[in-house]
Amino acid sequence: MTGAASSEYYPVLIAGGGPSGLAVAIELGRAGIPCCVLEPRRTVATDRPRAKTTSARTMELFRRWGLADRVRAAAPLPVSYAQDVVFCTGLTGREITRFPNAFALHRERREEFAECGQQIPQPAVEAVLREAVAELPSVAFLAGHRLLAADDGPDGVRARVAGPDGRTRTIAADYLAGCDGAGGVSRAAIGARYAGSSGELPNLNITFTAPGLTEQALCARAVHYWVLGAAAGGIVGRMDLDGTWWAIAHGVDVRTGTVEPASLVRQLIGADLDVRVHATDPWSARMLLADRYRGERVFLVGDAAHLNPPWGGHGYNTCVGDAVNLGWKLAAVLQGWAGPALLDSYEPERRPVAERTIADAAAQEAHLAHAFAHGDINEDTPAGAARRTAVARALEVKRGEFHSLGLVLGYHYAGSPAVVDDGSPVPAHQPLTYHGSARPGTRLPHRWLPDGSSLYDHLGPGFTLVRLDEAADPAPFLAAAAARRLPLTVLDLPRFPDAAAYGAGLLLVRPDQHIAWRGPDAHDGAAVLDTARGAAARLSAPVARRSPASG
Repeated sequence: MTGAASSEYYPVLIAGGGPSGLAVAIELGRAGIPCCVLEPRRTVATDRPRAKTTSARTMELFRRWGLADRVRAAAPLPVSYAQDVVFCTGLTGREITRFPNAFALHRERREEFAECGQQIPQPAVEAVLREAVAELPSVAFLAGHRLLAADDGPDGVRARVAGPDGRTRTIAADYLAGCDGAGGVSRAAIGARYAGSSGELPNLNITFTAPGLTEQALCARAVHYWVLGAAAGGIVGRMDLDGTWWAIAHGVDVRTGTVEPASLVRQLIGADLDVRVHATDPWSARMLLADRYRGERVFLVGDAAHLNPPWGGHGYNTCVGDAVNLGWKLAAVLQGWAGPALLDSYEPERRPVAERTIADAAAQEAHLAHAFAHGDINEDTPAGAARRTAVARALEVKRGEFHSLGLVLGYHYAGSPAVVDDGSPVPAHQPLTYHGSARPGTRLPHRWLPDGSSLYDHLGPGFTLVRLDEAADPAPFLAAAAARRLPLTVLDLPRFPDAAAYGAGLLLVRPDQHIAWRGPDAHDGAAVLDTARGAAARLSAPVARRSPASG
């Protein structure tokens, strides 16, 4: 489809301007690809925090865009304030146990990632991403506009769009990124369906202020508090350091009777304080996955493709991962240096990630606050103390919810048609522990360089050939890249202290920081690049020619 086919045309139309749609737009806009974002909301509501955890991996992707520092500056809760999740009988009650450095929150930098996690409400993240989109001249952002329907075809998409005044018009596009969430129309456009289940326990989100809830009254300083009270159970955390808090009351069904949110909050706090409720939202956890991620030219991204339970804070982070994966591939195809088959790798790479993430998070549904509540848990007696000790031991089952670097950093695309299989073992799924494999398909293991910079800071905007062995000649890759107009940066690290851990003298790293290939020499560079850019049948590197690998 070309611009002449319609009075209004974009190479990529993005339905939805939440984190998924904004991330796709940034990925495309940074590559100079004209695109248009349709976002029904004119403004982003700030009284409903929604997601609050930005993972170390998502922060790495923000760093890749030059936005990590801007996100941290916008965060009302700095990492320096607190890093632990505390389990207690109430915010003013007794601490039972804690999980330190939850969600990869660290004051100091760590070797295994370029950015630590960040607690920040999703609306604050969206505000930063909206500003970043506004700085990209190739991106049009249409607030107040909604996708009503889309006709998906082999040559392009025709979308029916409603504007703020209710009038409709048709926009043509080569591709549509469906980032319109659970209630959008993108799934219907490709005939996709959700499959899965919903949690049995109803929950109630509450945003509130309580002027009498001072730092001195708290049982501990925490990122958030899991309250295991006999009368009420749930989670409470700060939205900021100016007195605004959020709470999730577990097992509260607003449909079955009168619910007094302020009373619930007082029970979670454990004190009779003045509580001013600003907003409430009832919800149940949903564990849903679309049966397919694409049609002809329409792709499902983020919540349109999967709905994750909130336990562990993986939902919106998985959405951003989807967006980056699809975004760089769309840009590569539209710039002409990748084949259309590269887009076929999106679903086999991202759908298994969502499937594993949903399964790991859903396992926590049986371990919510009510599962650990006991009538004597707050008693100042030997029996009460014994109960708290026993509950602290039982709470070890929650460790994977707060320490999940294996899930956050260790996911891989080993089975992708755009990755060259080198025959090495595929990393086992270990959600709690990240081991840093350099097997093709994995995220390039991170290191800090002697000058204090991140290894990731030196990767190019396209593909990067990392040379760890001075004897390895990159010329075949450079010649093949030039012939294909493929952007390739050579990164020389001849005296890299951990070179042996990467298993080969050469690594081909994709724009999304995942390894497409590794090997001792570059003589088959043309075939490798054709596989990685979706322009050839999948190549498998002979196992015998691999350097010994530790990962």
